[in-house]
Amino acid sequence: MNILYEYATIIGLDWADKKHDICLKYSDSGALEFSILRHSAEAIDAWAMALHERFPGQSIAVCIESRKVPLIYALLKYNFLVLLPINPQTVARYRRALRPSRAKDDPTDAQLPIDLVLRHEGRFIPWVPERPEVRSYSRIEE
Repeated sequence: MNILYEYATIIGLDWADKKHDICLKYSDSGALEFSILRHSAEAIDAWAMALHERFPGQSIAVCIESRKVPLIYALLKYNFLVLLPINPQTVARYRRALRPSRAKDDPTDAQLPIDLVLRHEGRFIPWVPERPEVRSYSRIEE
């Protein structure tokens, strides 16, 4: 089964210190939607809750570089988000393969993690915290 159809949508995040570029790929049409998310607790919460309202009762895949970025920990409290961490070097090498000029473009860089996960299905495993209480401290009820 195609991973795209396991989730309501699949999201790619290009992480930065002050803002995050987002690419949302719709499961039904494959259409892309680009946006920017400020890096603040309030903005992240508003964004996550808006996703929860748009796709009620459904899981949403989030492809994001690394497990060490603060954004992953901010997203852990939302049990409807399935986090698919990707090694930052993997994304960087993929970018170089597609763009030999090494030009960086944040909006389309948010699409790269989605492409990687869809092209190499099964290689990117959803991250489950070692201790369940890491995710359960602020769980949203369905």
